[in-house]
Amino acid sequence: MSYKEWFDAHAAKHAAIMEKLAHLSDSEVIEYFRFENMVVHENDFCPLYAQNKKCHEIDTLNCYLCACPHFRFKDSGFHTQQGKTLYSLCSIESPEGELFTTDTAIHQNCTGCIIPHRESYIAKIFNRNWRTLMQNSPTDSILG
Repeated sequence: MSYKEWFDAHAAKHAAIMEKLAHLSDSEVIEYFRFENMVVHENDFCPLYAQNKKCHEIDTLNCYLCACPHFRFKDSGFHTQQGKTLYSLCSIESPEGELFTTDTAIHQNCTGCIIPHRESYIAKIFNRNWRTLMQNSPTDSILG
């Protein structure tokens, strides 16, 4: 599955949940997306939910921004450097992130970064349409 295919499928799942939550306030929607609630009520949202496993080990993990608006990925790659294709990066160069390199590829590893999972950050940039939020992030388009 390409990143674009994942992105489109995730946007559809997000939109379906948001349709169910139309009656809630913005802060109630943000609270709904807390990991503990999502595991119980939206088990298909994330493959890690079946294992009751978090992608980031933080006390209050919020899954509203499952994909970070600062994560950039291009299925064809951005460019080649030292014979390796750069496929993904962090547009804000978060110091908690790092690059993962293979023999032929370079990818952004976001496991050390919790910026998009903090409720204060989500509230600051909140938009009920996840796709719009991701496309209108503070930097360039998420799809590169």
